[in-house]
Amino acid sequence: MAHAVRSITQRAWVPASPGDVYLAMLNPKLHAAFTGAPATGVSRVGRRFTAYGGYIFGVHRKLVKGRRIVQEWATTEWPEDAPPSTVEFSFTPARGGTAIRMVHTNVPATQAASYRQGWIDYYWKPLREYFEAA
Repeated sequence: MAHAVRSITQRAWVPASPGDVYLAMLNPKLHAAFTGAPATGVSRVGRRFTAYGGYIFGVHRKLVKGRRIVQEWATTEWPEDAPPSTVEFSFTPARGGTAIRMVHTNVPATQAASYRQGWIDYYWKPLREYFEAA
């Protein structure tokens, strides 16, 4: 059965270099430091990762150091017969920090509003606070 899907596009700014933001998103220890929740994974294409204690899981599909991350992505709340989504992060230098552009495609329509707010509450805000405190 085909699921209705949505896309989420967001922009955020973080007071750190693109390289530091890229590492924070991929390195399990740094990821856990800014989210406050366990993360696993190896920063290599084709390798699996988890975040938020296993709530988020997926596979790294493209990695361009300091510039771009593309992941196959799902959560434990994902509809059972829905395919994983794709999330792409782009990092560019901007105003003393990094501009992040996130495009999350193939999100089940029933969950899109929740994930749209989730990116803000569980990624952009804590990531900015983590680097502000550094």
